[in-house]
Amino acid sequence: MTRFCLLIAALAFLCGSVTQSRAHALEPGYLEISALSDTTWRVFWSRPDVDGRAMDIQAVLPADCAPRSGPAPTFSNAAWTSGWIAVCTSGMTSGPLTIEKLEQTRTDVLVRYEIFPGEMRTSRLTPDQTGFIIEGETGWKSVLVAYVPLGFEHILSGVDHLLFVFALLLLISDGWRLVGAITAFTVAHSLTLAAATLGLVTLPPAPVEAVIALSIVFLASELLLRGKGAPRLSELYPWAISFSFGLLHGFGFAGALSEIGLPQWDIPLALLSFNLGVEIGQLGFVALVFAVGWAAKRVSGYPLHAITTPQTPASAVVAYAIGGVSAYWLVDRVAGFF
Repeated sequence: MTRFCLLIAALAFLCGSVTQSRAHALEPGYLEISALSDTTWRVFWSRPDVDGRAMDIQAVLPADCAPRSGPAPTFSNAAWTSGWIAVCTSGMTSGPLTIEKLEQTRTDVLVRYEIFPGEMRTSRLTPDQTGFIIEGETGWKSVLVAYVPLGFEHILSGVDHLLFVFALLLLISDGWRLVGAITAFTVAHSLTLAAATLGLVTLPPAPVEAVIALSIVFLASELLLRGKGAPRLSELYPWAISFSFGLLHGFGFAGALSEIGLPQWDIPLALLSFNLGVEIGQLGFVALVFAVGWAAKRVSGYPLHAITTPQTPASAVVAYAIGGVSAYWLVDRVAGFF
């Protein structure tokens, strides 16, 4: 009984923590430097919004450029943007390009830049690496290095996506059926991620985010009602459920990727790299869940299968916790329509 009470308290704390946070962490910053000539560049600088203000970071161009920083930003589409024309008489290799105060944050900045017109490159700056000297070879490696970590970080910061996967793990007890459901989810969101990013299909982001929350509410209800009478739809056709909702989750991934931007000279590789990062993060999360469950059972001896067994008190607590968090997201996102 004591362990069951501790489980309830832990889940209550988790719900309180999650509902106080956004479903996604701050989006990364984005800096694009386009060559107009051998000495002139157009600069576009986008910073995330933090409590109604631009994040306190600043892009600073190499020493020979003037101006090195841009004007005050304006708010546009959930980010703060500014643009300017920079003249660099010695080119873009006269010193490091840096993001000031990035080390004081927990976000990244994607940098796309041209040394000469048509030679676009990609780099990624983090709190641990806030600048770099523009030099070196261009090619597919720079795209992989930039976009795989972005996809990995996006799925790990997307609590709603991870909660959907977690609900699938609890709902499907058979190993092969679980593999099939996760594979269907992967295929589905990969398809819509590609289609939406390439502009083949478009959906407004606000309804997509609301329906993503609704998909988790649905899985929570399936967890709560399974074992009562006839088998649930998710028990009969788990791959169909995960594929259907995976299509919607792919639009959510595409929304984040569209804000980051894609290198026009190698869109397929960037798209593949971002999706690869998402899959690595998703598989890592699944492995972590199984590892934590195994370790908890070895240490405490608690029968964790009670959480996945239908109509047990522990499974009901988990279902209500998942449903409560996702219902909060649903109401919050629907309210955002107005």
